[in-house]
Amino acid sequence: MSVTPPLPQRGIARRPLLGLGLLGAFVPGLACKAEAAEDLSAVLDPSARVETLYDDGAWCEGPVWAPALGGLVFSDVRRNRMMVIRRGGRAEVFREPSDNANGNTLDEQGRLLTCEHRTSRLVRREADGALTVLAERFDGGRLNSPNDVIVARDGAVWFTDPTFGITQADEGQPRASEQKGRFVFRLAPDGRLTVATDRFVQPNGLAFSPDERTLYVSEAGAAARANTSSEIRAFDVADGQLSNDRVFAHVTNGVPDGIKVDTDGRVYAGTGDGVRIWAADGRPLGHIPTEGPCANVAFGGPDGRRLFLCAGKRVLAVETKVRGAAVRA
Repeated sequence: MSVTPPLPQRGIARRPLLGLGLLGAFVPGLACKAEAAEDLSAVLDPSARVETLYDDGAWCEGPVWAPALGGLVFSDVRRNRMMVIRRGGRAEVFREPSDNANGNTLDEQGRLLTCEHRTSRLVRREADGALTVLAERFDGGRLNSPNDVIVARDGAVWFTDPTFGITQADEGQPRASEQKGRFVFRLAPDGRLTVATDRFVQPNGLAFSPDERTLYVSEAGAAARANTSSEIRAFDVADGQLSNDRVFAHVTNGVPDGIKVDTDGRVYAGTGDGVRIWAADGRPLGHIPTEGPCANVAFGGPDGRRLFLCAGKRVLAVETKVRGAAVRA
């Protein structure tokens, strides 16, 4: 890990979210609309402001609230570095090079888990900064490019393994895949790595429902293969096994990317035009727009109610009325 001097401090830009209710919220030039009989008033206050915390990235991804590491950690995949935005707003390099790190999460002990595209590894950062490799091979071959990762309460680590990091030179190292598919993996607490599902073209973001009885996984295969539906799928989870594969939601603009869930079970996903929000039963509730695609989101802050958005070169934030289901204190 290397730490450089702080980046030049920029003023935090704030944009209002106006007109919540049945018309939804509005950001200047971009409408945030409720899409059903519901609205976003349970999620956002009419006076909420979207803040730009950082605007010097290439492709920001993998945000995670990590208090022990100083604040919000995220990946700038295409610049091959990881950043941290400290509580006072200062942005610093956290790790560079990062091996084109993408998704990040914390385990039950507060250690940072990171998906590396360039090395095709899932790694854990120890207290002294050393990296422990948790997974890099399966069935005799290297993994593709681990993309997003979550940790269950039983200590099992679940992660997606699409091919973006071995097909896109700006996100990793191009090479042939050594896997028979693009899988969602489960790494058991005893270190055994198994395929949880092989039914995706390009599995991307993933998240558990608050009770961990449902796993949501985004299908991003439409970005690479025609006639692939842009959708979020849901699975029942029991004893580390998945069943009852079904479509939870369709995405009409771009592909679904990172996913998070709040304590009431609402699902938030980065898409081609911002953050889309659904109720736990799949009803669309509304849309927080961004200027261009939103890759990923995360809840955090001292009370877990701040929603961070990674959108292209920017990291944004907005205060909400709800709390993220998987926020670590």
